Amino acid sequence: MLQLRDTTLLGAPSLIAGLPTGKPEIDVLNPSTGSVVGRVANLGAESATSAVEAASAALQGWRAQTARQRSDILRRWYDLVLEAKADLATILTSEQGKPYAEALGEIEYAASYIAFYAEEAKRIAGELLPSHRADSRIMVLRQPVGVVAAITPWNFPAAMVTRKLAPALAAGCTVVLKPALETPLTALALIELARRAGLPDGTINILTGKARAIGGVLTSHPAVRLISFTGSTEVGKILMQQASTTVKKVALELGGNAPFIVFADADLDAAVDGAIMSKYRNMGQTCVCTNRIYVHSSVHDSFVEKFAKRVSTLRVDDGFSSDVEQGPLINEAAVTKVQSHIADAVALGAKVVTGGQRHTRGGTFFEPTVMTGVTPDMAVAKEETFGPVASVFRFDTDDEVVAAANNTETGLAAYFYSRDVKRIFSVMERLEFGMVGVNTGAISTELAPFGGVKESGNSREGSQHGILEYTELKYVCVGGLEGGA
Repeated sequence: MLQLRDTTLLGAPSLIAGLPTGKPEIDVLNPSTGSVVGRVANLGAESATSAVEAASAALQGWRAQTARQRSDILRRWYDLVLEAKADLATILTSEQGKPYAEALGEIEYAASYIAFYAEEAKRIAGELLPSHRADSRIMVLRQPVGVVAAITPWNFPAAMVTRKLAPALAAGCTVVLKPALETPLTALALIELARRAGLPDGTINILTGKARAIGGVLTSHPAVRLISFTGSTEVGKILMQQASTTVKKVALELGGNAPFIVFADADLDAAVDGAIMSKYRNMGQTCVCTNRIYVHSSVHDSFVEKFAKRVSTLRVDDGFSSDVEQGPLINEAAVTKVQSHIADAVALGAKVVTGGQRHTRGGTFFEPTVMTGVTPDMAVAKEETFGPVASVFRFDTDDEVVAAANNTETGLAAYFYSRDVKRIFSVMERLEFGMVGVNTGAISTELAPFGGVKESGNSREGSQHGILEYTELKYVCVGGLEGGA
């Protein structure tokens, strides 16, 4: 049994129109131990339809509230999340596996989006434009898009919820939330806190259960006007196709294949720190984590030596163990993918410098791994590993490495280390990615627009840009004003 100050947060139910829905049927497992953390409802199409109708019924009342009223409720939600952050982090680590310190950081990061959009609710501005006629005035209004369907992943079960819901609610939208079945308990607890903060019934409806059945309703129901999805590119494409039947807006945050470039003039110690931060956070199970490390030939061996030495000392254990740095992978399928990528690379000539095996801890624990001699024809170069495997490539020229970095269908995040100002601006502008970290391996913040290009997505979350995804422009021409005062 989890040690929680507020035990009611574990086991918070699915909600439709403010009412508990369904009975607990699906086990949520702890990836560290395989034990059952909790149980959630197994809902389907009928419940999804009811949730959409509840959100639609609540829409007019919520959008009619003043920006200040919505802001005040969001601020109370933020306060409640911070008060409960220890409990929320405990639930998160138990169902997702990441170290407790990381989970605590994620809860604080998730709360930052609520606080930010509580203020942005009061800053959604329209325009007064020069008119084409003397007797008319042109106004452009920003209004809430309507009912939003939010579908969130398992790797950040708190932050991905608030990054969608906070701007949607701030803009005056209502929401149907479908969290990942691997990690629904954190989302359910967050929505319980939102309810306590004073959100009206039906403003947020949360469903656990059958992904295909629920998703089918969310993408086809005419009352849903925006699908906001974070997950794999493959699933994103399916949702986009399904949503086209009713011409919904679709906001997608999809997969990545992030390059990490170390130029000859880089601070190698700083680059090693940045690579570890970017590659091994959450066991490499992040969409912005480094997937391909390119190191200039002149510093390749020095970098690999320093990097592999640090990686070999990373402590792997249960997320609640003291000083733990790496938890388990989410499930056996994730382990299988990591193993297949390593086996493919080794068969084609790569060398495992450290790691490469299941961890002696058992279960889905895996050794943090570094490989060298990696080439573009290997699976690790072409696919997102989503695990603790760092693949190191050599390069000789700037043009060569920029071309290699851009040689991917995705374009979410990229990183590079250099102390040459001219090179920094040249490479930053030529990289075909939505986000670029220069001399840093940590780029996520509520203050900046998060999102990618190419097959990594078509929207932005965070910053003032993030709330605009949840609005529609309305042009109003007011005529008959000739001769007025």
